[in-house]
Parts: sequence; C-alpha cells; structure tokens
Amino acid sequence: MGEIIYSFVIPVYNEEAVIPLLLRRLERLLAKVDGPAEVIFVDDGSSDSSPVFLANLARENDRYCYLRLARNFGHQIAITAGLEAARGQAVIIMDADLQDPPETVLAMIAKWREGYEVVYAQRISRAAESPLKRATAHLFYRLINRLAAIDIPHDVGDFRLVDRAAVDAFLQLPETNRYVRGMFAWIGFRQASVPYEREARAAGVSKYPLRKMLSLAASAIISFSDAPLRLAIWAGAIVSAGSLTYGIYVLLRALFWTDGLVDGWASTIVVISLLCGVNMLLTGVVGLYVGRIHAEVKRRPLYVVSRKIGFEAEETAGKRASA
Repeated sequence: MGEIIYSFVIPVYNEEAVIPLLLRRLERLLAKVDGPAEVIFVDDGSSDSSPVFLANLARENDRYCYLRLARNFGHQIAITAGLEAARGQAVIIMDADLQDPPETVLAMIAKWREGYEVVYAQRISRAAESPLKRATAHLFYRLINRLAAIDIPHDVGDFRLVDRAAVDAFLQLPETNRYVRGMFAWIGFRQASVPYEREARAAGVSKYPLRKMLSLAASAIISFSDAPLRLAIWAGAIVSAGSLTYGIYVLLRALFWTDGLVDGWASTIVVISLLCGVNMLLTGVVGLYVGRIHAEVKRRPLYVVSRKIGFEAEETAGKRASA
C-alpha cells in the first residue's frame, strides 16, 4: 500500500453482531479517504466469534490488521495497544458499535489538513441514550472539568483523529490507570472539534454497564485531580476545629457549670475528637504523596498480546533493513 496515511484503531469486545455492518460502512469510508489506510482491530479478549471473523479478515485483506490481547484489559488499554501498533501519519480512534458514525471522519480529516494535531468529535445530541445516562454524563463532564487542572472538553469521548506527533507524545505517558481523553487534553497541541450526533448502537449490547462507567469516572478524577485528597485534608481540618471549639466549651462548663457533668467524660470526648480530626488531616497529607508514588512504582506492562495478524509485512521489512 505504500506509506500509510491513515490508521483506524477500533477496540472490539464481543461485537460479532455489529462487525458486518461496521465493515460495510468502513469500506465506503476507505474509498473516500485521500490516502492509503489501515484498519487495526484490537480484540480485548472477546469470547464470541469476533476473533475468528477478524483474524480471517486480516489474513485475506492486507488493509486490515488484527491484534488480540491475552485477556480483557479494558477499553482504555485496548486503545493504547492500537495506538502503539498504528503506522499512519494520522490515527483515528473509534468504537466498533457504530455510535461513532465513521462518516464523521471525513470532516475530521479536513480539520487535520488545516493543521490541527488533535481533532475530537463533540456530541451535540445523545438522543439514543436514556435520560439517566445523558444526565450523569452531563454532570460528569462538568465535574471533571471543575476538578481537573487541565481543560477537558465537554461531551467528548475517545472518537478522534490524532496526528503522528501527538500520538508519539501520548505514548510517552507511562501511567497504568488511563483516561485517554484526559491524556490527550494534557499533551496539548493544536486541537479542534467536529460536531456530530451520537447514534444508537447498531447491534448487540453495551459493553459499558454502570459499574464500568463509575470505574472510568473514578479513574479520571483520581488521574487528573487531587481534589478527593484535598477534601480529606479539609474534612480533617474542620473536624479538628470543631473538636477544639467543643473542647473549649467543655472546659468552660467544667470550670463554671459543673452540674450534670460526668467525671472523665469531657476529657475523653475532647481527646477522641481531636485525635480523629488530626488523623484525617495527616492521612490526607500523606495520601497526596502516596497516591503519586503508587501510580509510578508499578511497572507492569499495560497489556499482553497473544496474537498478531496483518503486521508481518512491516516486521519483515524491518528485519531486511537491519540485515
């Protein structure tokens, strides 16, 4: 195919029902893009027939590549694995469920051609989703933007086009608990948005239940904000101040209004409340440091690849060049 201009990174987890529909729309899109393209399916430990279908596709068509992870490492890790395998000058991240319409990529390419290194798709409607999910998503994006030290765009998922320079910068970030959209906001570069309407899932069921959404939200807040730890500090300070105030009250009562006061009760309550407040305060302070250390000391690989199909030509060329 010559030099690859566009790499499509598509995480897949048990999407056998939607893959045929996805491939039809991808083929129409690939016929319109202005340069050679590859499609990398990252199988995040699927247990249905997706691996068989995608592996055969990669063997029969050199435009498709298949990367299977050894187990289910999670959506954000699967995206990272695809980015590390991508060879294009521009990398498009999109989900397999067709809620991210592939046709939007053409508008993203136009923005990239204007000089933007990161072009993210911004949802202007989520009509296919439940009122509860829309409300919680709205609340989350506003909350994370308030808490984070960087500006993370509202109503933006992982559907985006990323220039090679931005991809290389992203791959230098070593953290294990990853929030991809926040990491792309952190690296900077020239960024632009393309509005789109989020469609209903084409087939199959959502792989992001409430538990996983809450886990992703928690990871985002912890990765890009120390507000929870600061909250612990303030809570400790408030409890300490309250216990000190109460201690003064008990002391004055013991000195001037001894009636109804049980011996030893005042000193016990003051000591316990004061120590509890100080303990919360110190735990919050230590937590600020422990949280940062804990994120850095674990050097496990992000993922393990069990199978690769469609990358053989590149590997052969690399061996010949080094010979």
